[in-house]
Amino acid sequence: MAHTLYPLGFLLLLLLDLVSARHVPRSCHPHSSRSSSNSSTHPLSGVIAVGSAPPAPATSTDGSSSSCFPSAGFQMPSSVPSSTGGWWCSPNTEYAFLGFSYEVTACQSASKLNSDFADIKNTFGSRYVRLYGACDRDGFYDDIVNAAWATGLGVHALIWFGFDGGNQWIARRDSLVSSLISNPKAKFVTRGVQFGSEPLFDNVLPHSQLAAEVTSLKSKLLGVGIPVTVSELAYGYQERGGAQDVLDAIDFINVHMLPFFTALATFGAAAWPLVQTDMNWFIQHGNGKKMYFDENGWPSVTSSGVQPNSILAQSSVANEEGYFSMLDSHCEDLKLGPQGGIGWFAHIYSDEQEPGYGIYDDAGKKKFPFKPRTSC
Repeated sequence: MAHTLYPLGFLLLLLLDLVSARHVPRSCHPHSSRSSSNSSTHPLSGVIAVGSAPPAPATSTDGSSSSCFPSAGFQMPSSVPSSTGGWWCSPNTEYAFLGFSYEVTACQSASKLNSDFADIKNTFGSRYVRLYGACDRDGFYDDIVNAAWATGLGVHALIWFGFDGGNQWIARRDSLVSSLISNPKAKFVTRGVQFGSEPLFDNVLPHSQLAAEVTSLKSKLLGVGIPVTVSELAYGYQERGGAQDVLDAIDFINVHMLPFFTALATFGAAAWPLVQTDMNWFIQHGNGKKMYFDENGWPSVTSSGVQPNSILAQSSVANEEGYFSMLDSHCEDLKLGPQGGIGWFAHIYSDEQEPGYGIYDDAGKKKFPFKPRTSC
């Protein structure tokens, strides 16, 4: 898209793109996806050149098989199976819309988790929830597991670092590992563990230490077969020289796709070139690993902590809707991504969890019609 900005103004926007809007607690959160270079290449250029072992054979080309978890027609067994062998759908089927980010800072009750997860599954055809934030209540992840089992949803679990530089993440890691190993249902609903949400961008650990922590966690979870990732912005890697050690350590790539915060942002419906830029960077550096856009959205309102880095960026319900409609319209392009295509989550389930980003408003009503494709 052509911009009619004077050169000085454009340089100022690029400078803002690189240095402004640090994270603060999520009550007023400035997410900041800051890769601002334009992409003129094919949306999935470099896919074939990026090598890795061939993906596992898919049970279905569109994820519709009812013989694997968490496909739409899958019937949960009456008792816990003896093994996860043949349980999970192939990653090849996990493209298009997958589900929602779901913030747990409110420490939702077991009944609330069950009702929300049932809505996420039945109203939207979701396959997953991606956890966001933290609840330190004893047994909370067991409540998550039970709700996911009851509703047939998979979970991207999270070790949350927070924003105050403390060491609470260590206890959270240990508590989660304990639950994943001791709860017999956990390995049947937990698709993976996110070791932090923007830990590089928030500078919580040096990237070499983060890579070592990921490797250590993978070893601890080897017996239950749960893989490990990091949930991060492209810019979080890029400002640390690419942090290739982290990309090499993780099992799959969870991408924060928040183009509202780039210096070239305008309208949600026009954000595809910005999505391409970060997507192609991960494809080029991800060694063929499976990719998900997990913290992915466009705000309907701004606040003191949610401010754009472009004077042209528009926040409104129409732009939030336009962004998700744009992603849905590029289903066929995303399907060309590594290992069967790129799946995406909507960030976030409700404005109660994060103002402006929800599909539901504070009153529990949909802000716009939302029924993206789960296959194409």
